Amino acid sequence: MLIKNDFVVAAPVETVWKYFDDIPTVAACLPGAEITDNLGDNRYKGRVAVRMGPVKLRFGGIANIVERNDSAKRMRVQASGSEEGGKGQAEMNLTASLSGTGGGTRVLVEQDLLLSGAAAQYGRGMISDVTSVLMNQFASNLQSRIGAAERGEAVRTSGARSASGLSIGFSAMMLALKRAFRRFFAPYQPTAR
Repeated sequence: MLIKNDFVVAAPVETVWKYFDDIPTVAACLPGAEITDNLGDNRYKGRVAVRMGPVKLRFGGIANIVERNDSAKRMRVQASGSEEGGKGQAEMNLTASLSGTGGGTRVLVEQDLLLSGAAAQYGRGMISDVTSVLMNQFASNLQSRIGAAERGEAVRTSGARSASGLSIGFSAMMLALKRAFRRFFAPYQPTAR
């Protein structure tokens, strides 16, 4: 399933792109994600944990940076992993592209995601909504960490906690309700003549 998200960081493109050089620091911006080992040759071992209500999904795996195009400000990552203590599998091809915008940098993230096991039971809508919530939190964390780095403040990059089930679940539910209301009320909207 292809999921696209974009957000704006209030910093110049070169600043954000330079920040993307430090993969463990960037990974720490995503709630529940942590790089546990640098394997060399642009390969990293890590884990991701997301809690949705009573269900906690924990995946361990390998991420490989297959492209880093400095002139186009584009990075492609292939990642795969398996559910810790379960039978689920996850594969992801991620492309992050940066471009300048009036007040900073627009970051476009495209994820081609393949899930099996417990995570696959949630369906495209819920997975897309949860991804949107996580990307919003990632954008906020990225913005605050870049700001802290520019001010010379130290930023903690380890000790990832699971992404909060209550806040993610509530936010994803709100996105689903908005989508349902738009579909329901669309036939009743007046049309321009």
